[in-house]
Amino acid sequence: MLYPVNSQYRVLLDLGGIWNFELGTVEGFGSDVIQRPIAGGVQMAVPASFNDVGALNSIRNHVGWVRYEREFIVPRLISDERIVLRFGSVTHFGRIFINGVFVGEHIGGFTPFEFEINSYVQIGVNRLSVLVNNIVDDSTLPVGTVITSVDSNGVSSVKNNPNFDFFNYAGIHRPVKIYTTPKTFISDVEVVTTIDGNRGVVDVNVEIANQDESRSYEVRGLLFDEDHTVVAQAVFSDQSFRFEVDDVHLWEPMNAYLYSLELNLFEGGEQIDSYSVDIGVRTVEVRDSKFLINGKPFYFKGFGKHEDFAVHGRGFDEALNLLDVNLMKWLGANSFRTAHYPYSEEMMLLADRQGIVVIDEVPAVGLHLNFAAALFGAKEHKNTWENIKTFENHQNVITELIERDKNHPSVVMWSIANEPASEESGAYEYFEPLVALAKELDPSKRPVTIVTHQWATPGVCEVAPLIDVIALNRYYGWYVDSGDLSAASEHLLDEITKWQELFPEKPIVFTEYGADTVAGLHDVDPVMFTEEYQSLFLQTYHQVFDKCSSVVGEQVWNFADFNTTQGVLRVQGNKKGVFTRDRKPKAAAHELRARWQNVPNYFYK
Repeated sequence: MLYPVNSQYRVLLDLGGIWNFELGTVEGFGSDVIQRPIAGGVQMAVPASFNDVGALNSIRNHVGWVRYEREFIVPRLISDERIVLRFGSVTHFGRIFINGVFVGEHIGGFTPFEFEINSYVQIGVNRLSVLVNNIVDDSTLPVGTVITSVDSNGVSSVKNNPNFDFFNYAGIHRPVKIYTTPKTFISDVEVVTTIDGNRGVVDVNVEIANQDESRSYEVRGLLFDEDHTVVAQAVFSDQSFRFEVDDVHLWEPMNAYLYSLELNLFEGGEQIDSYSVDIGVRTVEVRDSKFLINGKPFYFKGFGKHEDFAVHGRGFDEALNLLDVNLMKWLGANSFRTAHYPYSEEMMLLADRQGIVVIDEVPAVGLHLNFAAALFGAKEHKNTWENIKTFENHQNVITELIERDKNHPSVVMWSIANEPASEESGAYEYFEPLVALAKELDPSKRPVTIVTHQWATPGVCEVAPLIDVIALNRYYGWYVDSGDLSAASEHLLDEITKWQELFPEKPIVFTEYGADTVAGLHDVDPVMFTEEYQSLFLQTYHQVFDKCSSVVGEQVWNFADFNTTQGVLRVQGNKKGVFTRDRKPKAAAHELRARWQNVPNYFYK
């Protein structure tokens, strides 16, 4: 799906702002409700999570459906164009109505969707209604559990327990746009880059929608460098072509160079559409336990992080995105993982421009029905893969993510799950077709990984043979060997050694390691939860990483403290951030900065 842009042939309108809002029930709204405007509701910001903005417990902890509504105007000047309504994301399930008429729906809270709306709108004022459901269960991604209970007075209530360690923020999280295209238009662009010596090769495939078989069409492509000079051009009628660029400027980690690809569509010799996309020329490959970018062994330095901030929750925030990137650059970081869901398209565009390397992850988190039992021994064991109902949704989120992000040079690897029950029988059979799907869909054939948890050890983890990169979340010294960093170091080194022996050809990236730390908590003895312990914890891991040739990356959990569901392990959220939730550095941030500024992006090992 193409990102919406303005051009001389396309109009782009923003529907962000203050919408009307009301709470529904678990079951939803009556069929007659959508026919009338919201009366007596509250107001809600879009884009944003609704939970904290409402300032009421009934809104923050609401389970089930809500309704958003606003009016918008269709100008007469666009009435002859194809008009499209586009949502950046609606979490987790959205049903769209215009003037009381059902338009369409979308399952999945982290990828965009759109509808052509010409037949639903009138020139002038229109009423847009969006029904949003925040429930997570054993079929959704991420996974959760719905619990219904009845009190002593016979009053029933519903609780929705997420099977993941971040707050289940919901709402219209990303921009809502109306854009236009001509009736016949450029509907998709696929870009694959390779390098031949000092020459860059750019293969482009263009899809044209709504062609008239009686008419002739032609696409003219121009490739501009950053000085806006045309460096290559092509004319083609079969929608596939190749650019070759001598003395090419490569897209490099932390040294991004972007070319602009302009595509102009002609019908019978007359131009009818234009679309531009920034591209980076670079290659990605896994070989001999190395992760190669542009043929050179790359070393990941960075974080797992979250779209999470006070007030707007998971809502889109361009200023926050830029601050986070600038803080990563200050630290000497070069990468992040989109834990545990696709981030906004705007963040991906920013990573492209800033040279940040991204491991792009689908929202497949909570695919482990026994994780709590493994931690606390307080839950009946049942095989995850015999009970989970997520496979169809899993196929969809992989498809939608790759369709959205396939052209981003910042994206170097797909992560198709976080901490699934990969140690349980049936994991291989579940994931084998999903790994194959990701490889089939990606025109650039990026590496694919599955991020594994503490108990998915060498020889036990069923999915390790399927993936290109071993991605490990490990907490020796925290959940295991709590407070004992000497034992943690020994056990960590032992596990890495076994991975290297079992899969000597596969690189290893640590996608999570960290310790909860209360900002301002200090002690002479570096005990757990102090800033001293967090710094010593990271030092311990880094000393082990440096002994292991197959370890090609370290992404600390987490970039910043973030909100979670209430529980005895969490005091107003997860405190593993090296920054506080409002982005103030803990001592560990300075520890990382001292290390990472001396660890090169390439040839560290």
